[in-house]
Amino acid sequence: MSLNNVQLREIYDGLVSRNAHETEFLQAVLEVLESLEPVVEQRPELLEQGVIERMVEPERIVCFRIPWVDDAGRVRVNRGFRVQFNSAIGPYKGGLRLHPSVTLSVIKFLGFEQIFKNSLTGLPMGGGKGGSDFDPKGKSDGEVMRFCQSFMTELQRHIGPDTDVPAGDIGVGGREIGYLFGQYKRLRNEFTGVLTGKKVGAGGSLARTEATGYGVCYFTNEMLAAANDSFQGKTVVISGSGNVAIYANQKATQLGGKVVAMSDSNGYIYDPNGIDYQVIQEIKEVRRARIKTYLDFVPSARYVEGCAGIWTVPCDVALPCATQNELDGQAAEALIANGVKFVAEGANMPCTPQAVAAFQAAGIPFGPAKAANAGGVATSGLEMSQNSMRLNWTFEEVDQRLHQIMKDIYASAASAAEEYGMPGNLVAGANIAGFLKVADAMLWQGVSY
Repeated sequence: MSLNNVQLREIYDGLVSRNAHETEFLQAVLEVLESLEPVVEQRPELLEQGVIERMVEPERIVCFRIPWVDDAGRVRVNRGFRVQFNSAIGPYKGGLRLHPSVTLSVIKFLGFEQIFKNSLTGLPMGGGKGGSDFDPKGKSDGEVMRFCQSFMTELQRHIGPDTDVPAGDIGVGGREIGYLFGQYKRLRNEFTGVLTGKKVGAGGSLARTEATGYGVCYFTNEMLAAANDSFQGKTVVISGSGNVAIYANQKATQLGGKVVAMSDSNGYIYDPNGIDYQVIQEIKEVRRARIKTYLDFVPSARYVEGCAGIWTVPCDVALPCATQNELDGQAAEALIANGVKFVAEGANMPCTPQAVAAFQAAGIPFGPAKAANAGGVATSGLEMSQNSMRLNWTFEEVDQRLHQIMKDIYASAASAAEEYGMPGNLVAGANIAGFLKVADAMLWQGVSY
């Protein structure tokens, strides 16, 4: 731990003593507190008014059981979570994750990150997150529907369009959002914008599917432009092959880059001619198959078992878009040795602290998730706006707004880093810029908040 400020260190130590087993959450908090040291030196009232102590504690945590019946008639039980972390600038906003790795620590880390990410978008959204250790992989549509209906039967008590607006995340796509929304509508007898990521034509927004992948590329493009460079002619490695990775591939290709490697949890593919995102889309979104299936479409490509090896592929731009802590210090050193020039996080906290430190020490521009990954929630916020106004914007209108939001996020992070004596440090800049907006709202609303 490198906290020099005594009061911040005491806050963190107290958090550790109360949440010692929540490693992902503690990792996320420490990264933010390290960035805030120069801020609290200039603004001691933030410590005097307990703003940081309040910000690292969720306003509310809801844990519940989710009983459902599988196709064989057997009763199954999973655990559900919703962490409503901070509503100082708007209703809680954040996705629902369905994956066996889901724990309270994971949901708290994601909810804490969401506070700052949502703040950076400039939209009035607080931070929250939820999910379950249910695994939709291998389940029938009927099983997924019954699980989602049971999940929403409890969750609906705690959410609403002006209270808490969940969205999708890992394991929660259009199918799951549809089942969740249908159950909410049936139980509450109302059609409201309580979930985002809905089907287009049923309250959803055009460009929402593409938004996170597009957003990370728009942010990376700003990093490139600041170095008088562009995507043109760059080789790109993207981990993952889900929604974020697919559309990051599409946008990076449109901007002139060539994506040469993508992965799933089993392994990765390498195609020196450039990976066709439409083939990945067919494999993952239609067939729900493993990425190795890419070789059936493009026999000249190469498949390698083990997803971690993707970071040994030489590239100019690396976009980790799979899951948290997937890119460690050793992987970062491999990327650096192979000449990587820019790194931006498309997933939530995919780089370990050791990896981030290695990139920064090597002088490689690094875009942290809470900034680079914010395109999805930004477009969810735009969906909320359309729902409130009972309007639909065109794909081009939404994409234009998204592009401007990502440019503004980069500018805010770069400006905050410069102001607090850390020019070029986008990790610190994003943390500071996101924090200050929320902190000022909390001060304005008083200690009772």
